[in-house]
Amino acid sequence: MPSEGRCWETLQALRSSDKGRLCYYRDWLLRREDVLEECMSLPKLSSYSGWVVEHVLSHMQENQPLSETSPSSTSASALDQPSFVPKSPDASSAFSPASPATPNGTKGKDESQHTESMVLPSSRGIKVEGCVRMYELVHRMKGTEGLRQWQEEQERKVQALSEMASEQLKRFDEWKELKQHKEFQDLREVMEKSSREALGHQEKLKAEHRHRAKILNLKLREAEQQRVKQAEQERLRKEEGQVRLRALYALQEEMLQLSQQLDASEQHKALLKVDLAAFQTRGNQLCSLISGIIRASSESSYPTAESQAEAERALQEMRDLLMNLGQEITRACEDKRRQDEEAQVKLQEAQMQQGPEAHKEPPAPSQGPGGKQNEDLQVKVQDITMQWYQQLQDASMQCVLTFEGLTNSKDSQVGERYMAHFVSQMNVAGSKLKEIFDKIHSLLSGKPVQSGGRSVSVTLNPQGLDFVQYKLAEKFVKQGEEEVASHHEAAFPIAVVASGIWELHPRVGDLILAHLHKKCPYSVPFYPTFKEGMALEDYQRMLGYQVKDSKVEQQDNFLKRMSGMIRLYAAIIQLRWPYGNRQEIHPHGLNHGWRWLAQILNMEPLSDVTATLLFDFLEVCGNALMKQYQVQFWKMLILIKEDYFPRIEAITSSGQMGSFIRLKQFLEKCLQHKDIPVPKGFLTSSFWRS
Repeated sequence: MPSEGRCWETLQALRSSDKGRLCYYRDWLLRREDVLEECMSLPKLSSYSGWVVEHVLSHMQENQPLSETSPSSTSASALDQPSFVPKSPDASSAFSPASPATPNGTKGKDESQHTESMVLPSSRGIKVEGCVRMYELVHRMKGTEGLRQWQEEQERKVQALSEMASEQLKRFDEWKELKQHKEFQDLREVMEKSSREALGHQEKLKAEHRHRAKILNLKLREAEQQRVKQAEQERLRKEEGQVRLRALYALQEEMLQLSQQLDASEQHKALLKVDLAAFQTRGNQLCSLISGIIRASSESSYPTAESQAEAERALQEMRDLLMNLGQEITRACEDKRRQDEEAQVKLQEAQMQQGPEAHKEPPAPSQGPGGKQNEDLQVKVQDITMQWYQQLQDASMQCVLTFEGLTNSKDSQVGERYMAHFVSQMNVAGSKLKEIFDKIHSLLSGKPVQSGGRSVSVTLNPQGLDFVQYKLAEKFVKQGEEEVASHHEAAFPIAVVASGIWELHPRVGDLILAHLHKKCPYSVPFYPTFKEGMALEDYQRMLGYQVKDSKVEQQDNFLKRMSGMIRLYAAIIQLRWPYGNRQEIHPHGLNHGWRWLAQILNMEPLSDVTATLLFDFLEVCGNALMKQYQVQFWKMLILIKEDYFPRIEAITSSGQMGSFIRLKQFLEKCLQHKDIPVPKGFLTSSFWRS
């Protein structure tokens, strides 16, 4: 149809024109734009064109048969119809396409009023807009039809794929079932084969088990025979060990006897000036060697043949040493007899000059080893010191005899508990310590003292004072042996009370020294010698060891106790009771400490013991001796370092070097800083204010 072709050409020309490319808005009235802008703007299609296409043309198509009507003819006929102009406001608002979409009544009312005054555009514009609407409708219908056909095609494909998947699933199930059946058959064959193999293996294991049972029975019989044999060997070894141990004790006893003979040759040294230092040093080393062997054997149950052989070699060396010494003494005696009378007179004069000095107690530094250094050291203590030691022991025994009948009485038990109670509480503050001191002083002075709800007095029994003095001294020394050995700082509060009691009651001080010398002979200093016929246990007790049920205490425990008592002694000689009479001298002051240090340096050192006691004594009392004796004290320290250290190191075994190294480091540090530090726990003025 020519008209329809022209319409499409017109539409295409309009679309390509400048105005056709402009954007236009159908709802410009809703935006309430200025009317003058409408006059100046490009012409636009009426808003009623859409309404005509949607209502008028569709109504016309319904009246025509579908077979005779086509989209193009319908569109053309619709466009040829006269324009529809509403006659009244009601009709206009009823057929207005904007009415149902109006959001509120006011806007619809304004639009209807404006529509009445509008003049419909020409029929050609309506046709063009109708063609546009028809074109859009045709494309929409084509799209809908294409979508429907695509959906049907997809449904057919899905159906085909579903049927194919169902068939494949059936084939897979059949294949899986066949595979399971085959695997089951294979598993059954494997199980049957394994069962046959297991039966064969079981029979084989039974045969092997029977064979192994026979072998094990043979081994058990052999093991039982071996156990019996080992038990017999162990019994023989124990018997041999006991025999060796008894032999070692016999060797040690003989060694001590030879050592005693070696000590007896000291008189030849005094008379003939024979050099006995090397013999005595080696003798002490051999005695220490056998003692170490016996100690090691006790720790490892029984001594070995090597230990016994080593002890026998040491004893043989001691015998040779004594024989050589005898030959040396014989030779010296023969030389001495060949000397003329003039030499004997000079020797007697020299002895007379040396006699008073040898027996004088060295209270001052000039008489210590710092003044005169002897190349030969002695083992025995000086005679005057030994007499002093014996006097103290005799006084202690006499005190015990006086209250012998009071030992098991009820009063003695109460008094002993009282002493133990107060002495054990001395490691307290200054005010409490003064209270304890006053009670002890009152008791010793004969005044009644309350204890445990009852009154205690030494005047109730004639031997009460002796008993209390003896037990009090014993408790003081026991505190040093136990409390000070474990807590070194406790030495000072105990020592200051002991010093104060000593000053007011001198007999208590003598008894303290007697107990201290008996439990720690090195505080004299005194090295007990083994005497013929003496039991070994008695000799060990004389050395300070505790022996219970024929068992000697361990060396570490022994050194710990000796250390505690030496520390207590070193604290006593430098402390005084602060509330006593300051004008009186100390009853046992620093001059006795100097004497002890001088005499122990003039004696041969003992392995492990001498180094331990020197360290404890210098650590506690070194600062006080330094302030008292100054230059002479530093000379003594240098003597210890240069002369005495090599002697200690020569007799000290590798397992006992701890105490020697500790002493050496302490002394070297003091010499390096030229000062000895104040001991830890030393009582200061703040202690008495507490």
